[in-house]
Amino acid sequence: MFALVEVKDYVRIPPSKFGRPLEEVAHEELRNKYEGALIAVETEGKKPSLGIVVSITEANCDPLGMIIPGDGASYHKVTFNALVFMPFEKEVVEGQVVSVTRAGLYVNLGVLDGFIHINQVADERVVFDAARGSLLLEESRRYIEKGDDVRARIYVVSTLPGKGLRIHMTMRQPWLGKLEWITKKEG
Repeated sequence: MFALVEVKDYVRIPPSKFGRPLEEVAHEELRNKYEGALIAVETEGKKPSLGIVVSITEANCDPLGMIIPGDGASYHKVTFNALVFMPFEKEVVEGQVVSVTRAGLYVNLGVLDGFIHINQVADERVVFDAARGSLLLEESRRYIEKGDDVRARIYVVSTLPGKGLRIHMTMRQPWLGKLEWITKKEG
């Protein structure tokens, strides 16, 4: 899920950028600091959710800044909107398979890759086909390869120290799996 979140902070404007427009420099500094960063987003009545900042928009910077002794930069109060990707448990997502390994599939979700363990690919036995670089469903003789579009459900969202979010998914539920298979069921 994506959300637009309002954030209040201070932005550091280095002396080398004093001659440029304040709003432009503030936006640049905020993008460098926040885009790609993992943040906790508070939602009403719920525990904070973790998310990855995708983009910074609408930065409103207070023109009156302050200088801290020993640092030549100016610090300004700033309010900005951040577009944040916040995956949650039980969310159904679609993505493209970017890697197939003996352990399972890595699926690009747009902002980051999620993982589907080989045991979570289908209800039937699944094996890795090294010659083809794909996963084979033994009973139905269907394959999942790099580049295939899939639909999955997130069942674990966790963090890895220094690496950000880790997403585990399953395709072992009705209407999940390779999109080609799902559209054949509907037809």
